[in-house]
Amino acid sequence: MGPKSPDRPRRWPPLWWRRFQLLPRLLRLPTYGVVALALVLVATLLTGVVLVRRSFPQTEGEIAVPGLSGDVEVIRDEHGIPQIYADTTEDLMRAQGFVHAQERFFEMDVRRHATAGRLAELFGEDAVETDAYVRTMGWRRVAEAELPLLDPSTRVALDAYSAGVNAYLADRSPTSLALEYTVLGAGGLDYEPEPWTSVDSLAWLKAMAWDLRGNMTEEIDRALSAAAVGPDRAAELFPSYPYAEHDPIVKQGAVVDGVFEQDAVTGGTRNPVRPPPFERVADTFGRLSAGLDRMPAWLGKGDGVGSNSWVVSGRLTDTGSPLLANDPHLGVSLPGVWMQVGLHCRSVGPACPYDVAGFSFSGLPGVVIGHNADIAWGFTNLGPDVTDLYVEQVSDDTWRHGREWRPLETRTEKIEVAGGDDVTLEVRSTDHGPILSDVDEQLADVADLADVPRRAPADTRYAVSLAWTALTPAPTADALLGLNRATDWSSFRAAVADFAVPAQNIVYADRDGHIGYQAPGRVPIRISGNDGLMPSAGWRPANDWSGEYVPYDGLPSVLDPEEGFVVTANQAVIGTQYPYFLGADWDKGYRSERIRHVLEDAFGGDGDGVVSRDDLLDLQLDDRNPMAPVLTPYLLDARLERGYPSDGQRLLRTWDFTQPADSAAAAYYNAVWRNLLAATFHDELPEEQWPDGGDRWMAVVANLLEDPGNPWWDDVTTDDVVEGRDDVLRAAMLKARDDLTSMIGPNPEEWRWGMLHRLELRSATLGESGIGVVERLFNRSGWKAPGGSAIVNATGWDAREGFEVLTAPSMRMVVDLDDLDASRWINLTGVSGHAFHPHYTDQTDLFVEGRTLAWPFSRDAVADAGEDVLRLVPPDDEG
Repeated sequence: MGPKSPDRPRRWPPLWWRRFQLLPRLLRLPTYGVVALALVLVATLLTGVVLVRRSFPQTEGEIAVPGLSGDVEVIRDEHGIPQIYADTTEDLMRAQGFVHAQERFFEMDVRRHATAGRLAELFGEDAVETDAYVRTMGWRRVAEAELPLLDPSTRVALDAYSAGVNAYLADRSPTSLALEYTVLGAGGLDYEPEPWTSVDSLAWLKAMAWDLRGNMTEEIDRALSAAAVGPDRAAELFPSYPYAEHDPIVKQGAVVDGVFEQDAVTGGTRNPVRPPPFERVADTFGRLSAGLDRMPAWLGKGDGVGSNSWVVSGRLTDTGSPLLANDPHLGVSLPGVWMQVGLHCRSVGPACPYDVAGFSFSGLPGVVIGHNADIAWGFTNLGPDVTDLYVEQVSDDTWRHGREWRPLETRTEKIEVAGGDDVTLEVRSTDHGPILSDVDEQLADVADLADVPRRAPADTRYAVSLAWTALTPAPTADALLGLNRATDWSSFRAAVADFAVPAQNIVYADRDGHIGYQAPGRVPIRISGNDGLMPSAGWRPANDWSGEYVPYDGLPSVLDPEEGFVVTANQAVIGTQYPYFLGADWDKGYRSERIRHVLEDAFGGDGDGVVSRDDLLDLQLDDRNPMAPVLTPYLLDARLERGYPSDGQRLLRTWDFTQPADSAAAAYYNAVWRNLLAATFHDELPEEQWPDGGDRWMAVVANLLEDPGNPWWDDVTTDDVVEGRDDVLRAAMLKARDDLTSMIGPNPEEWRWGMLHRLELRSATLGESGIGVVERLFNRSGWKAPGGSAIVNATGWDAREGFEVLTAPSMRMVVDLDDLDASRWINLTGVSGHAFHPHYTDQTDLFVEGRTLAWPFSRDAVADAGEDVLRLVPPDDEG
């Protein structure tokens, strides 16, 4: 473990866990039996090599798999990455399900319990609250409704995938599936996994949509900040997107008659009323947002994560063909969210149209991000505003809408609890969506306190409902598999038209030399009475959604842009001239602008320069801190107390503003940055709103530095003293040196950023059990990481908690459209989900060092890289 901050003990649950993780926090396991007995049994497991290894997958030889129509080959390379070859779609997807289950079934099983609101069946009463939230939102019910909407080819793939998972489960005991089941069984859990279904696969898309749902967190932060310091001062903490300094993704085109035309200069179309700036509508609904902030940690908060992707035209590359780079940033976990895979039809045609490789979700057929034989694609989060909160007037079993009282939709859910009594839950919904305040006592309180009109009958109660686009069934799974089969720009755009949630920025390149960008997703058009930034009175029809979405053809897209490249890093999608409201809480553009700057420098002023694959790989590792050139001159000008060491300033004078793991200057600078934020804001903001140090806070502090007497610099806890900017800077510098002396040592030559900024990989279930011996089974640690927040090499940390890496590139890839076998990829962890397996974290060392793996795609290249070959064959009685 890395050094801890001496001035603030670690809270439990840690804030990073509340904000980023997608799986539940499990405190203890006493529900399953006598803890002492469990610990004895678990300790025995540590010496039980057979028990540890019994769940490892067979990767050589032959296995009979029911339902196969022919032989399937699974070729694994030295890192265990599988490339699957089959003759039909059904055989290919059946084999993928089988291989996913071999490597990661426990992860898959926990995910489906999570998305169905059934975690308490595995982990007892600690998971009941999470289950109640998920049942109230009805994720699995939505997934069940989506199944009949899907294209028949998608249904075929889902059904075959499920059959492959179940073929692996057949005749295998839980302890032969994963070590986690052995540990849970030692604690008293009596459990047999259920067969896998197509709905299990679809439901996980809801969890990803929730984590990437948009700006709800920003609304919460605005509200709580305004409640603490008033709307005017709170507005200083939410600077608008700097269009003048940081370019949006799409820099050309306009909407004409509802269609985005990339060559249009001016647009003309029906123009929905755009919401006014926040400063004009800010009010005090802080109590309501505070209640929402109590929603379960594992669901994700929809913030703190981002991604980089860019694509370069062949006229600007050394090969003359496009290059495409992508590295999505997510909360760190073990195993990582992605599993690399190749899916190859031996003869590509109508019966088997797949020849694709990339990064998959265990539990879902196909490839999510990657390339096929013709095109490549990458994702970053679009981050549109697709959620709204409504304060509802409720009386008995009805809710008010206009002048009428409508019946509430109700249903009863039963939550089964391992080792405890079942919990019965009544779920109520209005036309807007489910009433979340029924499963949160604080939400129930704040419904009565929200700043909305209060003219209602005496027996009226107030509740809070959620409108969210992901709760309307949509065929997003069609889009994912359609991407796998797409062969050109037209088929690519046709595929992603079905991509409803979570809305993404998608970059594109093909073997014919084209590059492009498309923004898909369902973004609601709001009636003029509802600006989407504040909770609205649900009884006012003017606050309803219009029932329409921004038309797909009207969403920004561009093919072969004039610049010759596209950069997306969660910045604004398009300029203010765009007629539809997509959102307002974009990343401030530090990463995107750095990527653009490096690329433009490489191209040269005359545009005759080119970039190579290795140039893009290097750019993914760029660790220049965007705030350092702004803040450092002020730190160098600061006058410290006489006799106090100025070692920190000496380090900063020769610093190039980069943050490799061995940088002493980066260690000092980030310690100063953390203390500066604390000294400036902790005295006036509630703890939940303390700065995390990310891109928004960089923009805030950059503005404040120009105003040395701004009230934010003053410490309101000191009587008869008014501090200014320079006082805060000096205090932060002195405190930073004291912190580094305590955490590392007094000699600045020994300070290293990586000694503070460490990557600790934890299993999101038993790795957070609170039982040391169990956690050591599943967690891995010790990596010293470069990079930081709002940096291209985005190893994010939270200034409220310390310097530990909380979010990171979950993978990296660069696709070479000239020679697909020359492409490169790397995963944060490894293919395997089995603790102690050689491929559990075998890519992590390489990842932290900035290295990548060869990405073979052609049959010859895959064969040359192959280490193990497994044949899946029909049983003899089916042959």
